[in-house]
Amino acid sequence: MAGVWKTSMPSPCCAAPPSPEMAEPSHRVTALEGVLEIRRQPHGDHRGRFLNVFRRGEWNQLWGAERPIEQVNLSQNPRPGTVRGLHLQRGMPAEVRLVTCVVGRVWDVVVDLRPHSATRGRWVAVELSAETGNSLLIPTGCAHGFQVLEPDSTLLYLHGAPYRPVEESGVRWDDPQLGISWPMEPKELSERDRSLPRLEGLP
Repeated sequence: MAGVWKTSMPSPCCAAPPSPEMAEPSHRVTALEGVLEIRRQPHGDHRGRFLNVFRRGEWNQLWGAERPIEQVNLSQNPRPGTVRGLHLQRGMPAEVRLVTCVVGRVWDVVVDLRPHSATRGRWVAVELSAETGNSLLIPTGCAHGFQVLEPDSTLLYLHGAPYRPVEESGVRWDDPQLGISWPMEPKELSERDRSLPRLEGLP
């Protein structure tokens, strides 16, 4: 998706160890308001790689408010083609998510389900990979899902709201009204995801 890359301001209190090879993160505005791709430059040497995934100042700056991280989750996915989603949590406090691929590669999808949004029912997709070190910031009212592109791909989720099962929602990955073009044949779907409603059935 087209967009403008901007450099984020560093957060001195939460910055990674200084390195002349580590550039400041940049962010790109996508076609959906509030959905941002954040790109960082991993630092590597003969020992391996280092990636600064989260800075509180950057998080608050991009979100536009002070928001604590309420939950951190890991999603491990051994089989390419696996689809998870598309998931959404409603209610208050409103959920915002930062998603990063820390192992492998996934095709990450965000669908706008905000009732009064001009882009309701539209979607954007970004390939997230451990090699690239990029992330997606997903605002309130947007559903999220992904497809695994490499074996054993792992996602790291930072959530700005606690998990509330009673307020779980979402939309089907194969809803023809959305028309999502998955890069591989979807497989390994959960029964929960197969029973999610279509867009026309959502409030």
